[in-house]
Amino acid sequence: QVQLVESGGGLVQAGGSLRLSCAASGRTFSSYAMGWFRQAPGKEREFVAGISWGEGSPYFADSVKGRFTISRDNAKNTVFLQMESLKPEDTAVYYCAADYGYGGSRHESDYDYWGQGTQVTVSS
Repeated sequence: QVQLVESGGGLVQAGGSLRLSCAASGRTFSSYAMGWFRQAPGKEREFVAGISWGEGSPYFADSVKGRFTISRDNAKNTVFLQMESLKPEDTAVYYCAADYGYGGSRHESDYDYWGQGTQVTVSS
């Protein structure tokens, strides 16, 4: 069982930055690929970024490539999403998720555990 707790959301102006954190419980954090998804009002949840298990290879949705980075600190059981050059269309609830195994999936059905989400609002 893995519990995930996101933090770092908030209100920011367009062009600004935010850093989201996701703290995971458990002693096998490095065995999980980690992902970030988001859900805007009235829209389906969508993949944002992922990082494979172990040292982590990152992969991104095209909509955030070049603006967002994902990293993990296995010693602290934490994954980060650094968001730069934020746009109003990035406004959403951001969710952290864990996928047992190497990773690489962009499909939420492949992820086993989810956090409760953190709100990110980008004003124009």
